[in-house]
Amino acid sequence: MSGPQASWTILATLRWTADYFRTKGVSEPRAAAEILLAHTLSVSRLDLYLRYDQPLNPEELARFKALVVRRRAGEPVAYLTGHREFWSLDIQVTPAVLIPRPETETLVAAALEAAQFYEENEVERGGQGEDQPKTGSRKPKPPSIWGLELGVGSGAVVIALAKELTRMAWVGLDTSGAALAVARGNARRHGALDRVHFLKSDLLTALKPYAVFSLLVANLPYVPRAEWERLPREIKAFEPPGALLGGEDGLDLIRPLIRQAPQYVKAGGWVLLEVGDRQAPLVVALFQQTGAYDRLESIKDFSGMERVVRARRREAAG
Repeated sequence: MSGPQASWTILATLRWTADYFRTKGVSEPRAAAEILLAHTLSVSRLDLYLRYDQPLNPEELARFKALVVRRRAGEPVAYLTGHREFWSLDIQVTPAVLIPRPETETLVAAALEAAQFYEENEVERGGQGEDQPKTGSRKPKPPSIWGLELGVGSGAVVIALAKELTRMAWVGLDTSGAALAVARGNARRHGALDRVHFLKSDLLTALKPYAVFSLLVANLPYVPRAEWERLPREIKAFEPPGALLGGEDGLDLIRPLIRQAPQYVKAGGWVLLEVGDRQAPLVVALFQQTGAYDRLESIKDFSGMERVVRARRREAAG
């Protein structure tokens, strides 16, 4: 990125950067150039084209060049800008958390549908839903319905659900204190912190086994080791391995969660798990082996892959 300063207008800079990224094999070169330049100038991507003939000053050019170098080295755009859009929410991200993926919005949509199923069933049964989770600390004021997310990461999923399901309160669990700090910050920015209670926990260990939750959602690590070895460098070298790698077959954490979930989910409640390619039949079989569920479904994402497995907790006999 050299030449007379006057030549580096917004449009010229975008064209040069997109071409440079393309020759270096950077994914989505034009989008990356636009996002990084808009971030550098603190404007929207649309503004780049409304101000296409505006020249960059030396300071702006230097800051943008530094981002270009980092992107060329493989660092994800979301970490460079500190932001990622998810469910139309601006989610702040750091290298302590997995970058939210568009396919995970399938988990949110499936959970919203399950919440509707649950409420309709509760109306039929005349349930009041006044129980609340027991964590060993003081109890928050009980809402009508409680939800639980395991592996909250940036908080994208639980915050999206809290914004959509205004009658629900949530508990969000994660093993990483750094991730929980990011999630709390995002919940605060989006006005959801009063209804999402974050706890550090290895799976469900922070909670007492009490069947209070109407929804349990989880996007646990599910990438098998062999697939992990084939992932692009920008994922393996920059995103937290603990948020991705799920053991030899990807199910190291999913197996114990399925076994433990019936102790925490109310009769008629739902468990929803995001899964990887070709894992849905295996996960359905794990649910079936417990005998604790009476409705099992796999839900496809926008690409047609079975992305979410949803299971309803069996009603008590009698």
